[in-house]
Amino acid sequence: MFFAQYYLDCLSQASYLIADESTGKAVVVDPRRDVSEYVADADARGFTIVGVINTHFHADFLAGHLELADRAGAWIGYGRRAEAEYPIRKLAEGERVSLGEVTLEIMETPGHTPESVSVLVYEHADDEVAYGVLTGDALFIGDVGRPDLLASVGVTADELARELYDSVQRKLMSLPDAVRVFPAHGAGSACGKNLSTERSSTIGMQRLTNYACKPMSEEEFVAVVTAGQAVAPGYFAYDATLNRKDHDLFDPATARPLAVDEVLARRAAGAVLVDGRDPQEFAAGHLRGAVNVPADGRFAEQAGTVIRPGQEVVVIAPAGRENELVTRLARIGFDRVTGYLADAEARLPELAGEMVQASRVTADQLRDALGGERPPVVVDVRNAAEREEGGIEGSLHIPLAQLLDRIGEIPAERPVVLHCAGGLRSSIAASLLRHAGRDDVSDLLGGYGAWLLSSEAATRH
Repeated sequence: MFFAQYYLDCLSQASYLIADESTGKAVVVDPRRDVSEYVADADARGFTIVGVINTHFHADFLAGHLELADRAGAWIGYGRRAEAEYPIRKLAEGERVSLGEVTLEIMETPGHTPESVSVLVYEHADDEVAYGVLTGDALFIGDVGRPDLLASVGVTADELARELYDSVQRKLMSLPDAVRVFPAHGAGSACGKNLSTERSSTIGMQRLTNYACKPMSEEEFVAVVTAGQAVAPGYFAYDATLNRKDHDLFDPATARPLAVDEVLARRAAGAVLVDGRDPQEFAAGHLRGAVNVPADGRFAEQAGTVIRPGQEVVVIAPAGRENELVTRLARIGFDRVTGYLADAEARLPELAGEMVQASRVTADQLRDALGGERPPVVVDVRNAAEREEGGIEGSLHIPLAQLLDRIGEIPAERPVVLHCAGGLRSSIAASLLRHAGRDDVSDLLGGYGAWLLSSEAATRH
């Protein structure tokens, strides 16, 4: 058996290539949209990718099933409750997919979504104990999939949480302790609330350490898995729908280098300029109206939080990373990227008349301003769980994932200071407000952590 995990840190997303080395037949599970790595690895080993299994309709990224069907002729498999615009192979409980000796067996594990499945992997067809189980978003390392993402389409979190209870507590926890667990996401994903940085585990270890795998009643389970979930990024519903549709294939050649006058023309026509540079570089000088989404953060997820699906985008990237950022946007289905500013580092200084700086304040400066004659509105863009650990007195709480729809709640007649935990999300948030036409906007250097240190110092003195 050949078994490989592919992990995308920026989306905390795992996909898998499984093959029988004697027959050369392979299946890819939960592929990302840019599928060249799977194809290259399969070709290098003489494998033929015969099938793709998506454990569910993903919300946080656009899967690569159509691309693999196009490039490799693979069939596309989902749980039997799935409905899609393209031809799919519906996989039912207990169904086996033979690659030779290597055999995959389907477990229906609804709860994160109705059609969710897990995939048992057997190195030999007659093995009593599976090598591992690919759990999709049903079971994570340290957590389980959130059951609330489909509320917008009429499936309640309570209904799915009860299905998830059966999937986790009765099905997955009935597997032998030795079975390895390979989930579809890790720490940082918004598909759960307490995911581990570990990328694999065992059923036995999850039985001991995962809060949602400990014996409990259905009511207790529903209460614990529905509580404290962060606001989902705005593009999740878009991707969950798009993954069902027969959409355009990924084309890495779509975006192109743009001259300065083209960038300015596209901005004038309504395109959003997405500036992927570090917040400090962005603050020192950027094109008016640009939205700062740092490349070294969770770029795709955060871009999908502050840009509407379908908006035209022009990328301003750190040197040498232009195609990378375009690809990362394509991974979440944002294909209306006209291009990127060619040689941005050299061109930006030539645009002095179009360049502006961003205001960033220290914790001490914010403290002084709050005691002044015209105190600013402080907006906390952290998630609810972070907010519960403390906040700046009198601050308005609007998580970054909701800011695009709630800008109108922020008083327009007063200065605004936005903060997060450390200063990255607040730069995104502040740039979004400026893009929306607000002028007197700053963000807090060092975030809430810096505020706490400043408060402690002030108390000592």
